[in-house]
Amino acid sequence: MSNTVSTTPNACFTKEQRLLTPIAFREVFNAPERKLHQAHLMAFIRPNTNEQPRIGMAITKRKVPTAVMRNLIKRQIREQFRLKYSKLENKDIVFIVKKSIKDLSNKELKNEINNIFKKIEKT
Repeated sequence: MSNTVSTTPNACFTKEQRLLTPIAFREVFNAPERKLHQAHLMAFIRPNTNEQPRIGMAITKRKVPTAVMRNLIKRQIREQFRLKYSKLENKDIVFIVKKSIKDLSNKELKNEINNIFKKIEKT
């Protein structure tokens, strides 16, 4: 019996796929091409000159007070980005939380993230 694990080639989340600097975030916030809204989340989208889409998250303590919930949101967004990565164009995407999500279930959170990515894919 062999213990081989099947992995897809681009199934990782690399440093090149992230917005890292405050300047990069500011560029997206100051001149977004589009803003996509859901009940609790919002995404700012701007074309980039890189060869791949990049993602950033600005999730504040004011909207999501516990680190556990902030990290859960970030993991969900990163996972959906990783799964949809091949279908996305070269865009910078920044997610923010519009209002408190303490009453939101994991399934509802995942649906909101998926809805935003579906809208991004269509354009």
